[in-house]
Amino acid sequence: MSTIVAKSSILLVLNFMLVFPSVLATKYPFEESKPCKRLVLYYHDTLFNGTDATNATSATVANMTGLDREHKFGMLVVFNDPLTKDHHLLSPAVGRAQGFYFYDMKDDYTAWFAYTLVFNSSEHKGTLNIMGADLMYEKTRDLSVVGGTGDFFMARGICTFQTDTFQGDYYFRLKMDIKLYECY
Repeated sequence: MSTIVAKSSILLVLNFMLVFPSVLATKYPFEESKPCKRLVLYYHDTLFNGTDATNATSATVANMTGLDREHKFGMLVVFNDPLTKDHHLLSPAVGRAQGFYFYDMKDDYTAWFAYTLVFNSSEHKGTLNIMGADLMYEKTRDLSVVGGTGDFFMARGICTFQTDTFQGDYYFRLKMDIKLYECY
């Protein structure tokens, strides 16, 4: 008799463990929240072309492989690019984007970014860390905001890229619409 009670108790506990998480998951339906902080910035990348070291803000540190020259597969670029509030390259910088990107597909034009936005202005102090895939053929692309410091301590959110201009292989400008959903 006690083994039947023990087996029944175990089955009851197992059923409770399986049902309870699904009850919690349905208790709070997904609601789209508004960001606690939003920034729109422009990221200016001027790739060193072998002749203009003074104005270059990025450089290739690993050349593309011989597997696919059209999409620059394997090329690694390190950057320290200015951030502005508008699309003008010569506007006052509100910070710097520091990190790297590499071209990661042989059959399409895409890159993977990992970088930090470094702010040191009267408006913002601190950093935001951003990483993710840039599927350049899409009009807009979302990358993850994975942390921050200072005014952006432990921030989480989304950075939406939109190519604002592309001038050959040596200059591009991205509009970054940064929406933070966890602000402390």
